[in-house]
Amino acid sequence: MRKLDVLWYSISNGPVEWYPDIVAALAAEHNLISYDPKGPLEQFAEADAVVDLGGASRTMIAAARRAGFWQVFGTGVEHIDLAYLKSRGIQVANCPGSSSCVGLGECVMMFILMLTRHWAETQVNLKQGVLFKPSGRALVGLTLAIVGFGASGREVARRARGFGLRIEAIDVVRPDDRTMAELQPDFFGTPEDLDAVLARCDFVTVHLHLTDATRHILDARRLVLMKPTACVINVARGPLIEEAALYRALLDGKLGGAALDVFAREPADLSQPALQLPNVIVTPHVSGQTNDTLRRRIAMMMENLRRFAEKREILYRVA
Repeated sequence: MRKLDVLWYSISNGPVEWYPDIVAALAAEHNLISYDPKGPLEQFAEADAVVDLGGASRTMIAAARRAGFWQVFGTGVEHIDLAYLKSRGIQVANCPGSSSCVGLGECVMMFILMLTRHWAETQVNLKQGVLFKPSGRALVGLTLAIVGFGASGREVARRARGFGLRIEAIDVVRPDDRTMAELQPDFFGTPEDLDAVLARCDFVTVHLHLTDATRHILDARRLVLMKPTACVINVARGPLIEEAALYRALLDGKLGGAALDVFAREPADLSQPALQLPNVIVTPHVSGQTNDTLRRRIAMMMENLRRFAEKREILYRVA
């Protein structure tokens, strides 16, 4: 296998703790170019392939005159201009949901438990020496709506089933018979069924790519369909939920709570009054940040670079 000249870059905050492992893996097989954001865009000019850890402008893409392959180190691709990359004849791949699905599934279950056990209130009581309060809710028999039944949604279902939750899943594509037999959702429907599912669920978690069709899929109209005791969970993409409408519903007591790992703008504006509520849990986009996710994504990245170097078919292509 020939060595490639591979440029890696991140112009966002990115998963900084992962950088040394990513750099070590790339340097072990290829000639590594580490992008200096203070330097000229000509740094891209000598790259055969680019590893993208967060955001690329058209001018950056245009500067990559030799590049034939662009590997996104995450799942979402809304931060890059796929049409422009395609027009330049550059193949683009991401690390699909299977790379981070376990971490996302575990995080959703953590959020459900924290919400039903009133985590914030327990911490106040602990510090004040108050015992035996608050009382929590058992999960057995409660209903979890999973909107988007791909890799991460299915991992949520696997874990939720063990806690006795009812599973109602929504997706545009029905899973194969083997998957349905394994996960046994109590209800499976299409987006046309979403309103009815929201009206009867105790929790809703969204697991969708961000597109024009999915942006604000939980909007003001749909949020008011939910029970006042129901909770909203988002570990996917912030704009899947209409944040202003969610915050109003929480402040008005029309929802039982929310757990948010992602936001429309990041870092999140923690001065928002709704984010100060004891029934709201916020984390800094960490649901997929696990050692397992890193291992899987490095393996996907390295396999694709080998395939590109050997002129074989790229995996997980998005353009």
